[in-house]
Amino acid sequence: MLKNIKIIAFDADDTLWDCQGHFERVMQQLYDELAPWTSHEQAVAELYATERKNMHLLGFGTKAFTLSLLETALRVSSGNIPGERLDYLLRLGYSLLEFPTTPLPEVLETLIELQRQGRHMVVFTKGELLDQEHKLERSGLSEYFEYTEITSDKGEREFRALCQKLHIKPEELLMVGNSFKSDIAPALAIGCWAVHIPFHVTWELEHAETFSHDRLFNIEHFGELLQIL
Repeated sequence: MLKNIKIIAFDADDTLWDCQGHFERVMQQLYDELAPWTSHEQAVAELYATERKNMHLLGFGTKAFTLSLLETALRVSSGNIPGERLDYLLRLGYSLLEFPTTPLPEVLETLIELQRQGRHMVVFTKGELLDQEHKLERSGLSEYFEYTEITSDKGEREFRALCQKLHIKPEELLMVGNSFKSDIAPALAIGCWAVHIPFHVTWELEHAETFSHDRLFNIEHFGELLQIL
């Protein structure tokens, strides 16, 4: 059935390069800063509550995360966190706009082989436009993709729109990604094929129940994609 695939779409963050690992590092710094006012467990819960509250206004991405970081610090400390510590957290947020997007193991080799085979590949990711564009540029992988689509969210509506833009039927698209919630479930729901490659850490708001499906493949290493195809 996969012989009918015309385009392979790849998620970016935590599929092509490590992203969440860098965010986890900054989150830990926040929890350390809030130690005088709350426990580690409560600090974790407070940050996720802030992010969840802000999601409909700020969406996904580094800027949204940084605002939620500062808001959480101010609220949990009742405004008592020193200004220099807020400045420190702000600078940590800025650092997330420049972290190295080194391709994950087997990514570069696999993309080179797929391009050699004449496969048509695109990037389909969510987040802030400039931030995602800069990460793709820093990765050095842009030359392997014919098209890049960056959206504020990835659900069934966005997957249908992607297929329309690419002039293909859903069953002609293969989506490869680490997030079952954003990459896999909505793709399968509209008739696409999907390959799930979990990352070792998942953002709390991306957690979702997994399930089996006739059009779903599960792999552990990026290079296994070549065996599927």
